[in-house]
Amino acid sequence: MPHISRRTALTLGTAAFAAPAFGLSPRPPAKIEQWSVFETALTGPKHGNPFRDIALSGIFECGSKLQEAAGFYDGDGVWRIRFMPDRPGNWRFRTTSNARELDGKTGTFAALPASPHNHGPVAVANTFHFAYADGAPYFPFGTTSYAWTHQSDVQCALTLKTLAAAPFNKLRFAVFPNGDTAGIPLYPFVGTPHAWDFTRFNPAFFRRLEYFVGRLRDLSIEADIILFHPYDGGKWGFDAMPPEVDERYLSYLIARLSAYRNVWWSLANEYDIIKAKTEADFDRLFQVVRAGDPYGHLRSIHNLHKIYDNNKPWVTHASLQNGSAVEDDARAMLYRDVWRKPVVFDEVKYEGNIAKRWGNLSGKEMVRRVWAGTIGGTYVGHGEAIEDNEHRMFLGEGGLLRGESPARLAFFKKIIEEGPLAIDPIDKWQDRHLGGVPGRYYLRYFGCETPREWPFVLPKDGVTAGQSFAVDVIDTWNMTVAGVPGTFTLRKADEYSFTADRAVPLPQRQYMALRIRRVS
Repeated sequence: MPHISRRTALTLGTAAFAAPAFGLSPRPPAKIEQWSVFETALTGPKHGNPFRDIALSGIFECGSKLQEAAGFYDGDGVWRIRFMPDRPGNWRFRTTSNARELDGKTGTFAALPASPHNHGPVAVANTFHFAYADGAPYFPFGTTSYAWTHQSDVQCALTLKTLAAAPFNKLRFAVFPNGDTAGIPLYPFVGTPHAWDFTRFNPAFFRRLEYFVGRLRDLSIEADIILFHPYDGGKWGFDAMPPEVDERYLSYLIARLSAYRNVWWSLANEYDIIKAKTEADFDRLFQVVRAGDPYGHLRSIHNLHKIYDNNKPWVTHASLQNGSAVEDDARAMLYRDVWRKPVVFDEVKYEGNIAKRWGNLSGKEMVRRVWAGTIGGTYVGHGEAIEDNEHRMFLGEGGLLRGESPARLAFFKKIIEEGPLAIDPIDKWQDRHLGGVPGRYYLRYFGCETPREWPFVLPKDGVTAGQSFAVDVIDTWNMTVAGVPGTFTLRKADEYSFTADRAVPLPQRQYMALRIRRVS
């Protein structure tokens, strides 16, 4: 699909995202971009049960690179193999299958260098952070909309239009329906609730899902796909499928979606209250995902009460629900020290107007938690539980964002993008609310404090006497940046720190921050 910038999407309006008929894809081009989806379609068996009885894969080769990708049955005798080339060049492939009609087919395509908007998939970088495959840094500004793909086409189009104008570059959402599902008559299996034929997938369901994953990719939004959840409520039975069905479902989904560069895998939301699965089950399912995904997309699992052991090697980063860890950046940073991995607080409660305690943060508190977690060297996700007149909210059904926090997070994102794009804790012993890159760049966040000034003090790491720094005062709520006249030149204060000859004046208001940048 062609790239559509957020600005262009806004001018086109909702019609720009009108969903097509979710039917078979057109014939694949002979040339695609690196990190885009190459697809080959084959005509093959449709008798018996192709989903269960027939295996198909492709071996792709470019120079010394050799990689296998699983194929899948898309209904009506159509078989597909999707592949994401990780380098430019001329690729060739050969199919293998236990079905004679599908075995030994060959083809070629050219992968062109990626265009400027295409940075490839995101991976872990520098222990605690993320970067795209081309080396560009990636700083998650995520949000959540669990059942947005289960809404009407009109509602889905509105969600995409909203996201095009929002600051978010990651979206968490679920494959399976939940209580917010709007009655879309599409389900992942053939049959009816509690009478599913778990041996037969419904390709139309997955076509619709992958269409939306592609639309997010075109908006440069990572699709953090929740594979299991506990919100079935006995209505469908997808939370209690037999183990072999779980594994078949994962393999089929991976074959369809893993070639999309913006995919992340979240094994479950609130995994610890899915009654039909144990932690050992999730250990096993992680292996299915890791073994089936030829591209090594990011993998996590989300908790309610019991945090999963994120030290396990198949977990690439921690995805946490914790409403208090980011109330103080010192607590947020502890998780980094335990796991030595990126930490994403995907749920710290939500800006909202509902009675539930998890959905009634003010916009100011939502923004404060994002800033505090960032200063602690972690990443914090947004969420909105503001109900409209029909009791719908973005968290469940998508649509419009109504809160006060998204604009402030867009402002914060711009500040981050102007900096080094990797914030680490600076001093865990003394001035804890200081993050950045030692000797180069610092953010000092004051949260609910209202000081009149900040006594310019930096830890000794990375600095020496005589260095000068420029300072900006940031009002994180009113979204202003004011430079402090002059520069601040360092002298040694004691064996631990350096200071300047003057303090930084501050307006006596909450939610203030300082940006401190070395100039000489």
